[in-house]
Amino acid sequence: MARALKNKNTQKIKPSAEIKPKSVPEVEGSLEAYSKEVLQALIKEGLSTTPNNFSLYFDRLLEEKSQNTKKNIMSILDSEKSNDDENSMVLEQSLKQGFSSVKNILSITANLYKNMVLMTKILDKKKQELQDNSDSGIAKNIVTSLENDILKLSSIIKKQSFNIKDMYDKTAKIVKNVENETIFDNQYGVFNKRNLMTKLEREIEQIGRFKHKSSLIMIELSRDLKDNISNEKAIMLMTKTIARLLLKTSRRSDIVAHYGNGIFAMLLKHTDIESAKKASERLCDLVSNSNFFLADKEIQLQISIGITDVTKDYSVEEIVVSSMDAIEKAYESTSEDYAVLLRDAQNK
Repeated sequence: MARALKNKNTQKIKPSAEIKPKSVPEVEGSLEAYSKEVLQALIKEGLSTTPNNFSLYFDRLLEEKSQNTKKNIMSILDSEKSNDDENSMVLEQSLKQGFSSVKNILSITANLYKNMVLMTKILDKKKQELQDNSDSGIAKNIVTSLENDILKLSSIIKKQSFNIKDMYDKTAKIVKNVENETIFDNQYGVFNKRNLMTKLEREIEQIGRFKHKSSLIMIELSRDLKDNISNEKAIMLMTKTIARLLLKTSRRSDIVAHYGNGIFAMLLKHTDIESAKKASERLCDLVSNSNFFLADKEIQLQISIGITDVTKDYSVEEIVVSSMDAIEKAYESTSEDYAVLLRDAQNK
């Protein structure tokens, strides 16, 4: 009994095990679970797990999720959203507004100078009338004195006008240089052609390195619709509506740009042709279901889309031409508002 008691009392007490925090279980549809899924998809595709690739696949896979999952994840992203391109757009808009203000100042100054010239002519006319119809020396002295004052004021205004013009020319040159580096199309609220070509060239380089697939689609307000509407202002409003819908339906990784003459482009990164076709179908449906009213008449909007693949084997210009040719092919189709034209198929 005593031995047993001794053994009991001399039993070594084990140090308490380290308390580890319980891992938080991943809830289905949570950002954590989805991020792991994106990472696994990248590894499965054999792509480098760079921030850029992760962002692209993050957007791409999100399209296949339920509305609740999308809403949950997008709410988290929106809370910390910071877009440098949007900040650049705001800066460019401010610069253009400043440029407009300078033009207005010059215009006002020019009008002021014209008025002074007109006043001088009027005084010359009145002086001549006094010389013809009056012998009053006092009246002539008054007119002469007034004329001298006006000439002095006119000289001052002319000098100031030259100074303002010089300032205007320097400012215009600066703004023009900035405008040549802009990425934003102020008319339609999307990126401009310059930015599109730069991003497209960069995407071709990325495809060469990582071997993924991307697509380019060109979008145009239906020519049949434009031919039936003679109101240019209405066509402009319709085109702006198309631009807004493109922004609404695009992913964060997509590049939406105005290529020129009311034709828009969407660079769909990490998107193969089949996925680009599905995106085009959704876009056509979205546009056709949008209401546009011209006076009391409701007009159904319609677009034509050209789709092509972005590949490292062809230049930016060749890929753009291919997508433009695809638009022409779409007009020939009687069943679809979009058409696909592959670079490889053109050269076989």
